[in-house]
Amino acid sequence: MRAPLGDFDVVRPAPEALDLLVAPVADAVRGWSGPVPADELVHVDTDPAWADTATFVEHYGPELLAQSANCVVVAGKRAGETTLAACVVLSATRVDVNGVVRRQLGARKASFASMDTAVGETGMEYGGITPVGLPGGWPVLVDAAVTDLPYVLIGSGSRRGKLIVPGKVFAGLPNAVVIEGLGV
Repeated sequence: MRAPLGDFDVVRPAPEALDLLVAPVADAVRGWSGPVPADELVHVDTDPAWADTATFVEHYGPELLAQSANCVVVAGKRAGETTLAACVVLSATRVDVNGVVRRQLGARKASFASMDTAVGETGMEYGGITPVGLPGGWPVLVDAAVTDLPYVLIGSGSRRGKLIVPGKVFAGLPNAVVIEGLGV
């Protein structure tokens, strides 16, 4: 099988790579009911040392930067309550936490969640968090530019490997909200 983007040695439909996925992502792929068949989610096996975006595109090709997205966990706080959410933006942008995210969550204050919180709450590895398989009640804020791409390279839940997903899938994830200007 050849990946829809990039040049990777080991490429498999995600349902055939469950052994390489962390439990919440593997469970989400097993129970997939998204807008495309689960086989259209592709897993590419990559070296964990190259998981971070800058190192990844340096190794696998700079053309992947325009087709990559990051998923970050944010914490919105209001009246002593904390709401965790995921934000998906193109890798060449950053999340507008203090503007768009704060307003969307109705929070007085919003910030990136600590690494311990992000890892503990998602069951995923830091540097590999993906919106596929997040806790059920979480808002998933998706920059519209991500959904406009034919395919998007994103974390697989671990630092080893990435998922390549049709962009339209992100709008159909549970609790997804597509937002213009989330990534700046």
